[in-house]
Amino acid sequence: MLFFNKVVPCLASGIQTKRIFLLSIGFVFLRISANAQEPKVNLVLYEGVVNGGYVDNGLFLNFGGPNLNMTFSISKILLGMFPSLRFKEDKGTPKNSFVTPALGVGISYMYKRLALHLPLYYNSKTTKENGKWNLGLGIGFKIQDINK
Repeated sequence: MLFFNKVVPCLASGIQTKRIFLLSIGFVFLRISANAQEPKVNLVLYEGVVNGGYVDNGLFLNFGGPNLNMTFSISKILLGMFPSLRFKEDKGTPKNSFVTPALGVGISYMYKRLALHLPLYYNSKTTKENGKWNLGLGIGFKIQDINK
């Protein structure tokens, strides 16, 4: 969250992060209602999207997992779970591994092969900190369309 606190100072608390996530879901539904075409809704187990980005003073690499998506003419909105690898140096003792598996939930907007991703990851409670959700930001591409 340190990155978001510097860029957007109002994202200091977990409650505000949840509000932004819910607000982004609201924009998804506004986008659906403003579209003249009827969106196509699908339930998919794997989307073929690879995203990289920043969350909680570390990086992530995630892959499109099970999701509910809505397809418009050349764009798509995904709401789902994203299996991920998180890359973060642990400065505490004892230390965690630099690379850890994680499961994120969030929204992705895809336009043709490009994807913009807003994942949420949960950091568990420790002896020094309470558990909290962290909002990330990422960009990626759809790998299934590369060979077409």
